[in-house]
Amino acid sequence: MTTRRGLRRSVRLFRAFRLEQTRPEVFYGALAQDSVQLLDEWVKFDDVLVLDVGAGPAEFAREFRAAGARYVPIDHDVNVPSVHDGGVVATAAALPFADGTADVVFSSNVWEHVAEPERVADELVRVTKPGGTILLSYTNWLSPWGGHETSPWHWLGGDRAARRYERKHGHRPKNLVDDTLFRVSVRQGLDWAQSHPDLEVLAARPRYLPDWAAHLVTVPGVREVLTWNLLLILRRRPDHR
Repeated sequence: MTTRRGLRRSVRLFRAFRLEQTRPEVFYGALAQDSVQLLDEWVKFDDVLVLDVGAGPAEFAREFRAAGARYVPIDHDVNVPSVHDGGVVATAAALPFADGTADVVFSSNVWEHVAEPERVADELVRVTKPGGTILLSYTNWLSPWGGHETSPWHWLGGDRAARRYERKHGHRPKNLVDDTLFRVSVRQGLDWAQSHPDLEVLAARPRYLPDWAAHLVTVPGVREVLTWNLLLILRRRPDHR
C-alpha cells in the first residue's frame, strides 16, 4: 500500500530531531518507526532477515522486530547498545556475510562517516539477495545539517566550524571533517545507484521532506542544499547474482 508522506510528518521528524542530543531515545524512536514505515511500502517484514549496517541505537531493533523481521544489527563499535542484542561487530566495508544473505539491508546515516562510501554501498548490494531491498540514507555535506553538530558553520569550512565548536563547548566535536565525517554529495549517491548494474532504483527523494519535494533531487546544485538527507530505496535485480 502506498503511503503519502506530507508536511505533518516532516514537522514531527524535525521536532524530534531537535532532541537528538538531549533526549536521543525520542529522536531515534521516531526515526526508527518512520524507517519501518518507509520500507513497509516495498517489503513484507514477516520473518525476513534485515541487516542493519551501522546500527547503533537500540530503538531500531525494537521497531524492526515488532514488525516481524529477523533483525541483525551491525556496527564497528562494540560499545553501541544494539550490538549487545544479537548484533555483530564489523566494518561496513567488509561485512562478514556470504553473498546474497539478507532479504533487506538497511543503512541509515552511515555513508557520510566512511572514507570510501561507494565501496560500502557495493558491500550492501553484495550481501542482499537477488530481488531483495536496500535502504540507503545519508546526510550530504552541503545540507543544512551536513556538518552535524557544527552545522551550519560547516558552510564556511569544516575546520573553521570545528574550531568554533571547540571554543564554544570546550571540547572538539565528535564529527571531524575528513576524519569521521566526509563530504559526500547527493549527486554521488545518485550516480552510484543509477550506474550499478545490479540495481533498480525504486525511490530517490529527500528523506525527511514531504513526497511532493521528491523533484528536488533532480535539480543540480539546489538538491545539494535543500535535500537535507538523501533516501535511496533500491532493489537488487533478480537476474544478477
